[in-house]
Amino acid sequence: MFDWIKQLFKSEKNAYLKDIISDGAFLVDVRTPAEFSESHISGSVNIPLNTISQRLELFRNKKHIIVFCRSGNRSAQAKMILEQNGFKQVFDGGSWKNVKQWINS
Repeated sequence: MFDWIKQLFKSEKNAYLKDIISDGAFLVDVRTPAEFSESHISGSVNIPLNTISQRLELFRNKKHIIVFCRSGNRSAQAKMILEQNGFKQVFDGGSWKNVKQWINS
C-alpha cells in the first residue's frame, strides 16, 4: 500500500548494493546467532562480529562482501576488520533490513 513512500525514502547512496547483490555478493550477517535465528535474509551467512578474525578463510576468494547487522554499528566494525586483513571489496550494508530492501526491490 505504501510502497511508493518506501521507494521515495530509499537512500541513493546505497543503490549500489542492488548491483553488488545481483552480482552474487557474499552476504554476511554479523549479529549474534540468536538475532540471526529470529530473522535474517535468505541466503545470508551468520558470522558474528566477535568471530570474524578467527574465520577469515570464509571470506577468501569472494568477489564482493556485504556485511550488515541490526543498526550498522557492528557492520562498520566488521568492514574495518576485514579491510585490515587485506580484503578489498567489502561493503557496509548497515542494517539487515536495509540490505533486504535492495534484494526485494
